[in-house]
Amino acid sequence: MHPFPHEYEVSAAASGERLTLRSGELAPIESAAPAEFDGPGDKWSPETLMTAAVADCFILTFKAVAAASRFEWENLECRVKATLDRVERVTRFTHFVVTAELTVPAGTDEAQAVKLLEKSEANCLVANSLIAEVALEPSVVVSPGR
Repeated sequence: MHPFPHEYEVSAAASGERLTLRSGELAPIESAAPAEFDGPGDKWSPETLMTAAVADCFILTFKAVAAASRFEWENLECRVKATLDRVERVTRFTHFVVTAELTVPAGTDEAQAVKLLEKSEANCLVANSLIAEVALEPSVVVSPGR
C-alpha cells in the first residue's frame, strides 16, 4: 500500500442530458438523475454510485481482513439498501443496511466468519466516512461437503 494521504480525482462533464464521469485510465461512466428525482432511471446516479461504493468497499475490506487472518472463504455477496431522506431541511443519506452473505467451506468456524464480517464493516473506509448510520446484517452459509 502507498503511504497516506491518498488522493483521487474525478472529472464530470455535461452536455445537454448527457453527463459523463472520468478518472484517469478508467472507463468513463454515464450518469443521470435517478427516477426518484425525475431522471430516466437507466444510468448510474450519484445515489446509486454512493450505495455501490459502500458495497464495493465492504467486500474489498473483507478480502483484506480475510487474507490477513488466513481465513478461507468461497463467495461473498453483498447488498446495500440506502435510505435518502430530508433531515432538518437537508436531503441526505440517513441509513445504509449492508446485507452480507458469506459462503465458507464445510468445517469453517462460523463465529469467526461473522467476526470477520463485523470487522470488515467496522473498517470500511467509505462507511466510516459517512454521517449516516450503517448497519450490518451478516449471514454465513456453509458449502455442502464434497
